[in-house]
Amino acid sequence: MADRIVTDSIQHPDRAFELTLRPQTFAEFVGQRKVKERLELSVEAAKQRKESVGHILLSGPPGLGKTTLVHIIAKAMGANITVSSGPAIERAGDLAGLLTKLEKGDVLFIDEIHRLPSAVEEYLYPAMEDFRLDIMIDQGPNSRSVRLNLPRFTLIGATTRSGLLTAPLRSRFEIADRLDYYDAEDLQHICKRSARILNVEVDEDGSREIARRSRGTPRLCNNLLRRVRDYAQVRADGRITAEIADKALTMLEIDEHGLDEMDKRILETIAVKFAGGPVGLGSLAVAVGEEPDTIEEVYEPYLIMEGYVNRTAQGRVVTELCWQRLGLKPASATQPRLI
Repeated sequence: MADRIVTDSIQHPDRAFELTLRPQTFAEFVGQRKVKERLELSVEAAKQRKESVGHILLSGPPGLGKTTLVHIIAKAMGANITVSSGPAIERAGDLAGLLTKLEKGDVLFIDEIHRLPSAVEEYLYPAMEDFRLDIMIDQGPNSRSVRLNLPRFTLIGATTRSGLLTAPLRSRFEIADRLDYYDAEDLQHICKRSARILNVEVDEDGSREIARRSRGTPRLCNNLLRRVRDYAQVRADGRITAEIADKALTMLEIDEHGLDEMDKRILETIAVKFAGGPVGLGSLAVAVGEEPDTIEEVYEPYLIMEGYVNRTAQGRVVTELCWQRLGLKPASATQPRLI
């Protein structure tokens, strides 16, 4: 029963690669210890009561394991899982189609749930609280409401931008956890585990070199491992050492601090073109040729976490550490007040 997975998207080769390396149980999942412990406890308690686990909201930057945890939860509950995403559910009818196909104990996973249309979101409220769905049939004088009773299910939502969730939707999740960036030690364990699955020979120093340049993100760590594997296969003896990893990552323009080409372009743009800042997100996006949402969701969190950029009331400014990394002399302007 738990082997049936329903999805509304076509599988991409990179997606298949991720699935190959995805942990199947809580024991195999590395990192996020507090979140994992809380989720495992909730699942075990629900199983003992022979109930569905409460609705769960997982938030955090991309690539940290939200989707992996969802599948682990479903497998631990012995439940079927139906997978969709906020942008894919455009109308209330789309949501009704998903909900009416669920069986008792099933898991409905909605990725990027913050992108649900407001009209669709309102249909979720009674479904989450009372396990019923009120559907309007026809329009105008002939319109009428039909109530459908739903089996008890678990809704798991994932979001990279929890601040965009409405308060009514957020309050209906019984469990809300945030995933944070991984430390280098956990990423090294993930790298070595993935290497075993891919039958790639990597030594301790080689896995450490990949891990520390992975920006605290398991997905990036696995992707870099695959790229370094290709380099080792073509230009070395197939074994990944620290030297081989360094050469491969240097070729990919990922420096020893984990900064890639776009990271450095963002930092140099703020430092040079805008004299260290402050600069607004829109102006920065135009200057580097990237979408504002991509900068804010993908690049900026790591740059702020590592202390290269600060967000201020007036805009983005670079820090003293950034000037040092770039080898430039700091601007003399007074830094604005942080928020």
